[in-house]
Amino acid sequence: MQRDGTTTRPERETGARAGDDPTDMAYTPPPAPGVSQRLRALGLLLLTGYLALVGWLVLRPLTAGWTYPANLTPFASVHQALAVGGLAGARQLAAGLVPLAPLGVLLPLVACGLRTAWLPSFLRTVGSAALLATGLEILKSWTPGHVLNVDNILLGTLGVALCHLAVVPAARACLLRERPPRARVRERTGTVAVTHPRTYELAAPAPSLSSLSPSGTSTRR
Repeated sequence: MQRDGTTTRPERETGARAGDDPTDMAYTPPPAPGVSQRLRALGLLLLTGYLALVGWLVLRPLTAGWTYPANLTPFASVHQALAVGGLAGARQLAAGLVPLAPLGVLLPLVACGLRTAWLPSFLRTVGSAALLATGLEILKSWTPGHVLNVDNILLGTLGVALCHLAVVPAARACLLRERPPRARVRERTGTVAVTHPRTYELAAPAPSLSSLSPSGTSTRR
């Protein structure tokens, strides 16, 4: 603080004054990168509409004279698609990867997964997608014209994971880059203290020899 009572620029930026103890001043840490409420509401609307569309496309009854038997062997249909090769094989693989892939972005957007680190957000998104894909596949096996295929669960979960890794970490990095610069914080047992700018004071004059001598004795002989 200056002599006229005004604060200096570093004190205005940190909210501290010279002579204050940094450990005694509690400071609310800046919020983690997140999304606005409008964008979150839009994501919830898109997620609801997309799930309704996927549910209608997957669970609608089909008329077929005969169907393939249920596939309970993992990656059996994947090996079959690779054996076919060409555009037909790529179409079969895309039919399992693409339908649930947008959930890799919509689920973190609704659940504020951009606030957390990428690994917890990734595990939570992939786990939710696996449960959803399993539920859809079980319900699909009960509708006419559909059979159970375990590869649809695996490919759908893989598509969600790839979409999440391709979009969410980059979006979180952009949010972190756009955050305004803030004072450094230091966490101690749940409280955060501000590290104030270093203050300089005039050094006290060196003590005289007379003050260093024992009391009651003279420095002269």
